[in-house]
Parts: sequence; structure tokens; C-alpha cells
Amino acid sequence: MTGRYLLRRLLDAVLTLLGVALVIFFVLRVIPGDEITARFGIEGGALTDAQVESLRSYYGLDQPLPVQFVSWLGSVLSGNFGVSVTSGNPVSELILSALPVTIELAVLSSVFGTALGVVIGVFSASRPDSIRDTAAQGFGLLGLGIPNFVLAAAVVAVLSARFGYFPSAAGYAPFFESPLINLQQQLYPALVLGVGLAAATMRTTRSAYLEEASRDYVRSARGKGLAPRRVRWRHIMHNASIPIVTISGIQFGYLLGGTVIVEQIFALPGLGRLVLTGIEQREYAVVQSVIVVVAAMFVLVNLAVDLLYARIDPRVSLS
Repeated sequence: MTGRYLLRRLLDAVLTLLGVALVIFFVLRVIPGDEITARFGIEGGALTDAQVESLRSYYGLDQPLPVQFVSWLGSVLSGNFGVSVTSGNPVSELILSALPVTIELAVLSSVFGTALGVVIGVFSASRPDSIRDTAAQGFGLLGLGIPNFVLAAAVVAVLSARFGYFPSAAGYAPFFESPLINLQQQLYPALVLGVGLAAATMRTTRSAYLEEASRDYVRSARGKGLAPRRVRWRHIMHNASIPIVTISGIQFGYLLGGTVIVEQIFALPGLGRLVLTGIEQREYAVVQSVIVVVAAMFVLVNLAVDLLYARIDPRVSLS
């Protein structure tokens, strides 16, 4: 049944990605400007009509939108993501350069946020309606209520005023070239993004813990005299892990494409910043390709989470 399930999910993934590609392609065409505007800027006003028509033919803008979409989609499926108009570099190279930055940021944020959220959630739920439970729920509300870009701006303002820390003062250092500097550059944005993730994980953990703690098997385990720590982590948390895995997977998928402003504030050359620059410069090929790549990764993360369900709880059927 797992093979049929995977086949069905892969088919769903293909249809989802096709829908994403279709929507982003036509939405970008609504924004004023095109590749000619991005290439020449205000100097484009000096071009003659013949030159404009020649450029429109060169970039394929003289074709109907459905024809442009099919042509672009065919190029993507063949591995050709196009060329950046402003830099002249292949879009695939730009994505491969930015992708490790965003993945590293998402992994660090997820590790920090999930670990902190689970610990606070268990700490809160183990004594419901207590002072620490109230404090933990207050943290959850603040973490969900404060936008990450506001927190990021506040962190940069405090660090620059107190310690002279400016994210854009030095160029980005890849991990394998300078691990220490790289981790220093990734630390603060990972903490900022991790706060919101921790708040969501904490609330999910608390709810799942309380639900499982009220079941008969937990009372039986306690009645047998098992240590509270063993009951808490071996029994309750094991069965409460599915909703925690679900929220962690969703949040990780979100981090792959939802770090635009944070990457911009901390001057990280990731996918989010690449998309933002592409939108500003009317780089259709860059924006379309990055969003399709992010959507593909999000779909794969969700598929991995679904398969992990059966690993955690054999009672879960993939049929």
C-alpha cells in the first residue's frame, strides 16, 4: 500500500507544482514592467519602436501568454531555468548559490524552535493552570503575535547600538569556507525565526500532552509506579509526537520560502532575498524559478512528514 500511496502523493505533487507555476507566471505578468524595463531602465525610453519590437521578439514577449508559459515550463523541465537579465548569469547558478543559505537558516531555526517549543510545552503542560503554565502561554502569545521582521529589526537595532554589530558590514561567509563566521552570521536570524516557531510548537505540544495525559494508559503507567520522567517522555510524548511533527514540518516548509524580510534585514544572500531582488528588477525567470523550487521542497517536506507518521505510530495507515 505504501507504493500506491507514494505514487498518489507524487501525482498530487506534480499537479500542485503545475498550479503554482501557472499562478506565479500569470501573476507576475500583472506587475508593470518586463525584461526590457529591467535591462534598460529609464534608458529604454530612447529605444526606437523597431528596437523595442526586436527586443520583445528576443525575449519572447511578442508571443501570447499561454505560448510563453508552455515555452518556459518546457525549459524548466529540461533543466534550463533561463538567464538573469541584469547579471547575465544562469538562474540555476543563482539558485544553487542561494539555496544552501536558506536551507541552513531553516534547519538552524527549526532545531532551535522545535527544541525550545517542546521543552516549554512539556514544562507548561506538566502542571496545568499553574504560574509556569501561565508564563509559558504568555510566551506563546507573544511569540505568535510579534512579526519576525519587527523582532529582527529590534535585534539589529540593539546589537548595532550596544555592540557595533552590523549584518551588512562584511560579506557572507559560506559554511565550508569559514564555519565560525558563518554560524555567527546565521545565529541571530535563526534565533529570530526560531522564536515564532517555538511559540507554535509550544502550544501544539501543550495541547497534545494534556490530551494524552488524560488517557487510561497513562493512569495505568503511573499506577504501576513508573518514574514520572519515564511516563512523561516514554509514554506521553511518544504518542503526542505526531501533531508536533506535523507543525514542525509545516513550519520548516514555511521557512524555506518565508524568510524574505529577515534575510534582507540580516543581509543573507538566500532564496528570499533573491526573490525580492528579482521582483524589484522584474526578473521573471528568477522569481518564477525560485518559487517553483521552494514549492517543490515544501511538497517534499510534507511527503517526508507523512511517511514519518507511520514510523512513529504503526497504527497510522498510509493507504
